Amino acid sequence: MQAINSGLYAVFNYKWDMKRDLAAFACIFATWLPSSKYVLDHRPHFEILGDKYKNDNLKFEEEIWTPVQLKK
Repeated sequence: MQAINSGLYAVFNYKWDMKRDLAAFACIFATWLPSSKYVLDHRPHFEILGDKYKNDNLKFEEEIWTPVQLKK
């Protein structure tokens, strides 16, 4: 098991449609991040697959955790 370093994360609650999964990441990294007051921090990214995650279904919900820090 590996520990995750503490720090600030932007959390995106996303209702997935596997046909559009890459669009979500494009929105985070190409649209939201550049227009925010944050920059990407070099720590692990992760997703939380909770009760609404359905592995056998093309539509499900999860949280995307993206490490960020304030712009200098």
